[in-house]
Formats: sequence, C-alpha cells, structure tokens
Amino acid sequence: MEHPAVEIDMGRNVDVGRIVQEAQSAIAAVSDLDALARLRNSLLGKGSALGMARSSLGKMAEDARRSLGAAIEGARKEIEQSVDQQRKVIEEKARILRIEADRLDLTEWTEAVASQRGHLQLVQRTRDELEDVFVGMGFDVVEGPEVETDWYNFEALNIPPAHPARGMWDTFYLRLGDPETVLLRTHTSPTQIHVMESGELPIYAVMPGRCYRRDTPDSRHLPAFHQIEGLVVDEGISFANLAGTIEDFTGAYFGSGMHSRLRPSYFPFTEPSAEFEVTCAICRGEGCRTCSHTGWIELGGCGMVHPAVFEAVGIDTERWSGFAFGFGIDRCAQMRYQIPDMRVLQENDYRWMRQI
Repeated sequence: MEHPAVEIDMGRNVDVGRIVQEAQSAIAAVSDLDALARLRNSLLGKGSALGMARSSLGKMAEDARRSLGAAIEGARKEIEQSVDQQRKVIEEKARILRIEADRLDLTEWTEAVASQRGHLQLVQRTRDELEDVFVGMGFDVVEGPEVETDWYNFEALNIPPAHPARGMWDTFYLRLGDPETVLLRTHTSPTQIHVMESGELPIYAVMPGRCYRRDTPDSRHLPAFHQIEGLVVDEGISFANLAGTIEDFTGAYFGSGMHSRLRPSYFPFTEPSAEFEVTCAICRGEGCRTCSHTGWIELGGCGMVHPAVFEAVGIDTERWSGFAFGFGIDRCAQMRYQIPDMRVLQENDYRWMRQI
C-alpha cells in the first residue's frame, strides 16, 4: 500500500510510506516476544512518528486532516498486521525448539546396532512364506477361532464321541458350558468346517493358525504349535489333483529337485487318506540319519474329503468332491532350516535367534 507524504506543521512533511517500511524492517529483525511488544509500543505509541503526526491533525485544514488521518490509519493497520505475523513466526520457532528439546535422539543407538536389527520370529516368517506360496497357487487365506466346540473340532469331522480316533489328539478342554464341549482346537481342520458352512462353492483355501495338544515337549513336538491346512472343493476333483497340488507346493517352497510322495494312511475325515513325505532337505534324497537313510521326511497328512464331512455341512456329494491336506508350520521350519530340536523355537535364546 502506497502512502503519500503529507505536509503538516507549516511545511514539514510526514512520509507515511517510509515510516511503514522502516517499521516492517525493524519488526522482521525481532526474535523475542517481549522485544516485539516493546517495539510495537514504540512504533504506535504517542511518541512515535505516527503518534506525533496524529496529534497534529487538529491544527490542519479539514481536507488535509482527512487525507493524513486516512494515511495514518492505514499505516497503523499495516504495522499491526506485521506485528501479528512476526508474533506467529516467533511462536512457531519457539514451538519447534521445544519439540526438538523433548525429542529422544536414538541416532547413536540405531547406527550402533544397524547390523543387529530384529526380525520376525522364524515360525511367523515360515507362515508368511507358506501363505505366499499358496496364494501364488490360487488359494485364499482364511483364519478361524482357536477356541472351538466339540462339534466343530471332532463331530463335524466324522469323529463322534467315544470314537477311537479321538485318542490321536490329547485335548485341552475348557471349563465352559457342559463338560468336554468347549476346547482349544487340536488342529486347524475346524476352520474347514466354517468355510464349507458358508455355502460359497467352489473352495480353494488354506487355513493357518495355532493349535494345542497335551503333548510332552520333545525335539519334534510342542504343546502349542502351528499348522496350515488346505481345502479344495469343486466339481470333478480327484486324488490326482491332490497329488499334483502337493508336488507343486513342494517344488515351489523347498526349491527345485525336491519332490513329494504319498503313503496310505488313515484319518477319519478323509477317504482315501495318505501321509505325504518330501525329499529330505538335509541330504537331498541321498539318505542320512535325519531321514533314517530313506531320503524322505514325513511332512503331513492328506486325503479326499470324507462324504460324512460333506453331509455334516450340507454339501451335495453327487456334484461336489474335494481334498484336504495339512502339516505343521513348526515342523516345516525345522526341516527347511535344519533345526535339530523344535523346542528352541520357544526358548528365546539370543545366541540362537541371531543365527536365524
């Protein structure tokens, strides 16, 4: 805004524009709120150039008084605005300084241990890798509850009460409801029942999660462990599709040169049933102590979904067929990374964790 130089007091000029410019320069140089307040008073008080000009208005002719009065008021507003802007600048700088003073500087720590940064626990890492493999094969990933009813964990899977197969799972029952009706799931198979109950067919899904059994911990067993199961339900599914899927998974996860084979077995929820073995990751099939010199290591179980399981969830066996498979994620990690004792997965030994 331009301000005219106005003549007052018998010819003396007041250059309002110059007063504003000098005031703004002085305001911009202030970095303290108290100093800014003092400067404002000196710029707008009675003893300031504008204050003296304002006091002389009464001695001027009306036209000159009106012109100078407008110029002084405009200059006062500009100076007030500059003061307000500088106050915000000073306050923001003070806020930044407070934040900087309160901030924890971890630079020295992060630089010192950059080569020792943490990572996902081995079982979680293995689970993520398995999920990636199966997603790449066209499967969906589904999770289910860890606390189940007896119906989902056993009965819907063709294991009625007093069935001899219940001896395969030493179960943790919870004190909820009637005795032995609520439990910690002994496998991830109940999630298959939940998926099939949804009625959305066809199904291509894998179900990872934690399971619980009253096992005594040893080199290959833990009471709390992790499984991943697969379920396929579609038209025209055969045992050949099951064998091909397991072979494709073995090569994709364990690498080229690794293969699978099936051996007849029994599971109450599949018929026919099989256990599947994969090439020993340690000797690559040559034979060693780990695989009992067979060149193969058992990984999990599989089979065609039993008609009784389809009947429990209301799936028409005349139209639909399917297969299921499952294995331990902990066991998979143990085999892939050549871990001799599975118990180290839960011991949190720092010396061991640094190696993985």
